[in-house]
Amino acid sequence: LCVPAVPVLFKQALENMDMEEGKSISLRCELTKADATVVWKKGETTLQASAKYEMKQKGTVAELVIHNAEPEDA
Repeated sequence: LCVPAVPVLFKQALENMDMEEGKSISLRCELTKADATVVWKKGETTLQASAKYEMKQKGTVAELVIHNAEPEDA
């Protein structure tokens, strides 16, 4: 018996947020499948975990924290 894979969808997509320069900002989305692979991108560039970008995931919630936010992070 072959069961087709169920696609992972957004239950709650990212929303536009105001940020304060120099502060941290947290972007969250909720998925329909727990522990799905999430890749964060800015345009075509894949973001990597660093002192600037912190990626977290627990169950169906994925979060990107941007530390020391700057206008270029929009």
